[in-house]
Amino acid sequence: MSDAVAHIGLGSNLGDRAATLARALDALQATPGIARLAASRLYETEPVGPPQGRYLNAAARLETRLEPHALLARLLEIERAAGRVRGAERNGPRTLDLDLLLYGGLCLEGPDLVLPHPRLHQRAFVLEPLCELDPEVLHPVLGETIAVLAARLRDPVAVRPYDR
Repeated sequence: MSDAVAHIGLGSNLGDRAATLARALDALQATPGIARLAASRLYETEPVGPPQGRYLNAAARLETRLEPHALLARLLEIERAAGRVRGAERNGPRTLDLDLLLYGGLCLEGPDLVLPHPRLHQRAFVLEPLCELDPEVLHPVLGETIAVLAARLRDPVAVRPYDR
Protein backbone atom coordinates (compact mmCIF):
# COMPACT_ATOMS: atom_id res chain seq x y z
CA MET A 1 0.00 0.00 0.00
CA SER A 2 1.24 3.49 -0.77
CA ASP A 3 1.24 6.18 1.87
CA ALA A 4 -2.01 7.99 2.59
CA VAL A 5 -2.50 11.34 4.29
CA ALA A 6 -4.73 11.08 7.34
CA HIS A 7 -5.99 13.82 9.64
CA ILE A 8 -6.47 13.17 13.34
CA GLY A 9 -8.36 15.25 15.90
CA LEU A 10 -6.95 15.31 19.43
CA GLY A 11 -8.65 16.44 22.63
CA SER A 12 -8.19 16.30 26.40
CA ASN A 13 -9.90 17.90 29.38
CA LEU A 14 -8.59 15.90 32.34
CA GLY A 15 -5.18 16.09 34.00
CA ASP A 16 -2.28 17.87 32.32
CA ARG A 17 -4.06 18.37 29.02
CA ALA A 18 -1.12 19.79 27.06
CA ALA A 19 1.25 17.04 28.22
CA THR A 20 -1.32 14.37 27.36
CA LEU A 21 -1.68 15.72 23.81
CA ALA A 22 2.11 15.94 23.42
CA ARG A 23 2.50 12.31 24.54
CA ALA A 24 -0.22 11.23 22.09
CA LEU A 25 1.60 12.96 19.22
CA ASP A 26 4.86 11.31 20.30
CA ALA A 27 3.14 7.91 20.39
CA LEU A 28 1.78 8.44 16.89
CA GLN A 29 5.21 9.50 15.65
CA ALA A 30 6.76 6.35 17.16
CA THR A 31 4.26 4.02 15.48
CA PRO A 32 5.71 1.95 12.62
CA GLY A 33 3.97 2.94 9.41
CA ILE A 34 3.17 6.48 10.60
CA ALA A 35 5.09 9.69 10.04
CA ARG A 36 3.67 12.83 11.65
CA LEU A 37 3.96 15.57 9.12
CA ALA A 38 2.46 18.43 11.10
CA ALA A 39 0.42 19.34 14.15
CA SER A 40 -1.63 22.44 14.79
CA ARG A 41 -1.16 24.63 17.81
CA LEU A 42 -3.39 23.93 20.80
CA TYR A 43 -6.85 25.46 21.09
CA GLU A 44 -8.84 25.80 24.28
CA THR A 45 -12.48 25.02 23.70
CA GLU A 46 -15.76 24.94 25.52
CA PRO A 47 -17.05 21.41 26.17
CA VAL A 48 -19.91 19.78 24.30
CA GLY A 49 -22.26 17.75 26.50
CA PRO A 50 -22.59 17.67 30.29
CA PRO A 51 -20.91 20.31 32.51
CA GLN A 52 -17.15 19.71 32.61
CA GLY A 53 -13.79 21.44 32.24
CA ARG A 54 -12.55 23.07 29.06
CA TYR A 55 -10.77 21.01 26.43
CA LEU A 56 -7.50 21.44 24.71
CA ASN A 57 -7.85 20.42 21.07
CA ALA A 58 -5.43 20.06 18.18
CA ALA A 59 -5.19 18.37 14.81
CA ALA A 60 -2.42 16.36 13.20
CA ARG A 61 -1.67 15.45 9.62
CA LEU A 62 -0.06 12.04 9.23
CA GLU A 63 1.45 10.18 6.36
CA THR A 64 0.70 6.51 6.94
CA ARG A 65 1.01 3.09 5.42
CA LEU A 66 -1.59 1.76 7.86
CA GLU A 67 -5.01 0.91 6.51
CA PRO A 68 -7.84 2.98 8.08
CA HIS A 69 -8.95 0.25 10.52
CA ALA A 70 -5.38 -0.40 11.64
CA LEU A 71 -4.87 3.32 12.18
CA LEU A 72 -8.09 3.50 14.20
CA ALA A 73 -6.94 0.54 16.31
CA ARG A 74 -3.67 2.37 17.04
CA LEU A 75 -5.57 5.53 18.04
CA LEU A 76 -7.71 3.52 20.47
CA GLU A 77 -4.59 1.86 21.90
CA ILE A 78 -3.00 5.28 22.54
CA GLU A 79 -6.22 6.46 24.22
CA ARG A 80 -6.26 3.41 26.52
CA ALA A 81 -2.60 3.97 27.44
CA ALA A 82 -3.55 7.53 28.47
CA GLY A 83 -6.30 6.21 30.77
CA ARG A 84 -9.29 6.67 28.47
CA VAL A 85 -12.22 4.42 29.31
CA ARG A 86 -14.68 4.15 26.42
CA GLY A 87 -18.28 3.31 27.07
CA ALA A 88 -18.50 5.91 29.79
CA GLU A 89 -20.81 8.90 29.48
CA ARG A 90 -21.18 10.17 25.90
CA ASN A 91 -19.42 13.53 25.45
CA GLY A 92 -18.19 13.26 29.04
CA PRO A 93 -14.77 14.31 30.33
CA ARG A 94 -11.79 12.35 29.05
CA THR A 95 -8.06 12.13 29.44
CA LEU A 96 -7.61 11.72 25.69
CA ASP A 97 -9.82 11.62 22.63
CA LEU A 98 -8.33 10.73 19.24
CA ASP A 99 -10.58 10.81 16.20
CA LEU A 100 -9.74 9.74 12.67
CA LEU A 101 -11.23 12.68 10.77
CA LEU A 102 -10.10 12.15 7.19
CA TYR A 103 -8.15 9.46 5.38
CA GLY A 104 -7.25 10.98 2.04
CA GLY A 105 -10.46 11.31 0.09
CA LEU A 106 -11.78 7.97 1.30
CA CYS A 107 -15.48 7.62 2.10
CA LEU A 108 -16.28 4.63 4.28
CA GLU A 109 -19.33 3.69 6.30
CA GLY A 110 -18.96 0.73 8.63
CA PRO A 111 -20.11 -0.27 12.09
CA ASP A 112 -16.87 0.86 13.76
CA LEU A 113 -15.50 3.48 11.37
CA VAL A 114 -17.12 6.21 9.28
CA LEU A 115 -14.98 8.40 7.03
CA PRO A 116 -14.97 11.28 6.86
CA HIS A 117 -15.81 11.64 10.55
CA PRO A 118 -19.61 12.05 10.56
CA ARG A 119 -19.66 15.20 12.73
CA LEU A 120 -16.51 16.85 11.35
CA HIS A 121 -18.41 19.64 9.60
CA GLN A 122 -20.43 20.44 12.77
CA ARG A 123 -17.55 20.91 15.20
CA ALA A 124 -15.67 24.20 15.34
CA PHE A 125 -13.24 22.70 17.87
CA VAL A 126 -12.16 20.21 15.19
CA LEU A 127 -12.37 22.46 12.15
CA GLU A 128 -10.32 25.36 13.54
CA PRO A 129 -7.11 23.36 14.20
CA LEU A 130 -7.67 21.37 11.00
CA CYS A 131 -8.04 24.62 9.05
CA GLU A 132 -4.72 25.80 10.47
CA LEU A 133 -3.04 22.70 9.01
CA ASP A 134 -4.83 22.17 5.71
CA PRO A 135 -7.40 24.84 4.84
CA GLU A 136 -7.69 23.72 1.21
CA VAL A 137 -8.40 20.03 1.87
CA LEU A 138 -11.80 19.07 0.53
CA HIS A 139 -14.41 17.33 2.62
CA PRO A 140 -14.96 14.27 0.40
CA VAL A 141 -18.73 14.18 0.91
CA LEU A 142 -19.64 17.86 1.07
CA GLY A 143 -17.14 18.97 -1.57
CA GLU A 144 -16.22 22.10 0.41
CA THR A 145 -12.84 23.05 1.78
CA ILE A 146 -12.03 22.87 5.45
CA ALA A 147 -11.57 26.67 5.35
CA VAL A 148 -15.16 27.18 4.14
CA LEU A 149 -16.54 24.77 6.74
CA ALA A 150 -14.49 26.37 9.54
CA ALA A 151 -15.55 29.90 8.55
CA ARG A 152 -19.22 28.92 8.93
CA LEU A 153 -18.73 27.90 12.55
CA ARG A 154 -15.91 30.22 13.63
CA ASP A 155 -16.37 31.48 17.18
CA PRO A 156 -13.20 33.02 18.64
CA VAL A 157 -14.67 32.91 22.15
CA ALA A 158 -15.56 29.21 22.11
CA VAL A 159 -12.44 28.08 20.19
CA ARG A 160 -9.35 30.13 20.93
CA PRO A 161 -5.58 29.59 20.70
CA TYR A 162 -4.24 28.27 23.98
CA ASP A 163 -1.61 30.37 25.70
CA ARG A 164 -0.02 28.40 28.50
